[in-house]
Amino acid sequence: MDTAAFQALARFGLGRRGSEPLPTDPRGWALDQLREPGPAGAPAPDTAAGLIALRTDRREKPKPPLSRGLFLRDSHAFLSWALTTPAPFRERLVWFWANHFTVSLRGGPLGGLVGPFIAAAIRPHVTGRFADMLLAVMRHPAMLIYLNNAASIGPDSPVGRRTGRGLNENLARESLELHTVGLGSGFTQTDVTSYAAILTGWSINFAGDPPGFLFRRFAHEPGAHDLLGRRFPPGEEGGIAALRFLANHPATHAHLAREMVRHFVADDPPPADVARIAGVLAGTGGDLGAASAAVVALPGAWRAGTKLRSPQDLLIASLRALDVGQAPKPALYALRLLGQPLWAAPQPNGWGDRAADWAAPEAMLRRVEFAYAIAGRVPHDPSAVADAALGPRLRPVTSTAIARAGSRRDALALLLSSPEFQRR
Repeated sequence: MDTAAFQALARFGLGRRGSEPLPTDPRGWALDQLREPGPAGAPAPDTAAGLIALRTDRREKPKPPLSRGLFLRDSHAFLSWALTTPAPFRERLVWFWANHFTVSLRGGPLGGLVGPFIAAAIRPHVTGRFADMLLAVMRHPAMLIYLNNAASIGPDSPVGRRTGRGLNENLARESLELHTVGLGSGFTQTDVTSYAAILTGWSINFAGDPPGFLFRRFAHEPGAHDLLGRRFPPGEEGGIAALRFLANHPATHAHLAREMVRHFVADDPPPADVARIAGVLAGTGGDLGAASAAVVALPGAWRAGTKLRSPQDLLIASLRALDVGQAPKPALYALRLLGQPLWAAPQPNGWGDRAADWAAPEAMLRRVEFAYAIAGRVPHDPSAVADAALGPRLRPVTSTAIARAGSRRDALALLLSSPEFQRR
């Protein structure tokens, strides 16, 4: 069996599904998913429906909240799609960029909006231009609520002078620190304040038909504003110009490259690999498809076992290995148990992407408990599952332990908690 095929399914995909055919050309398998449009059937929850649910929840306070029902529906569709998608590399990219642009349930009543945010602002752009993804993210109601920009008012705007309300800098700060140029790029507090002023008026019309993004010019701070040495005019167009400037800034290319290499190659990104991906982003105007293709070409991305699976990664890989076709009801509970509740990162910087973020002793014990729990639900031959899921990556010591296990459940638990399955 081809080691590269199994590595492609684990590193660039979401794990082999049952005994699905192995790609005969692993690199071509990954690259084809970048060239082709996203497959039909991906979850596409509606942003307007999420806003209507949130509006109703605020006004009428139904029990349970309508947003909760949308979250349960959207989360089930999201996890189930990960189990069956014919383009798992594209889905991994959706996960990656959704984490880069984290919107978390811990930041407000967003249960009905995170799924639509991923569907509208992330999924269509994973092989497009970063500038287009950034604009879609910054205009999406989920992000405007999560980082409080919907309530940011220009102090000298008509609304600001009448109400005395002022800037909220959360979105501007996180956009610079996390989404674009990154820490160490040289931006100052003055840049943050100026950027926040540029973004005033970027808000939401809950009363619209349909409800959605609205630029409120009477809440927008008047005048031109300087950001990282560049001056931008007032108005919504000034904000769009600032986003395109930030999206194509050399520091942004370096920041994005570092994150991509960390995710696909190693916890400590090799500088040469980072420079390679940053160069592709710079040379293509931020083409994420080209950058992803360049990542596939990095030799380090094909070295097995250098990345520890996150809990979400582990859950999906386990269910795919066991050929489960729909996300089971306990899936959300399992993610909470494993320490990565779905769409609920503690901070705007999202979930960590290093082994150290997930490998604490208690966390590893919970992985073993998870493996034992899920192993009792699926009647599969453990040795066959091990061979299908890991192929030549299956170590002799693990194979022997599976063969000698006292029960089928014990054997499957040994497989799912083995070092080679825990890593991708």
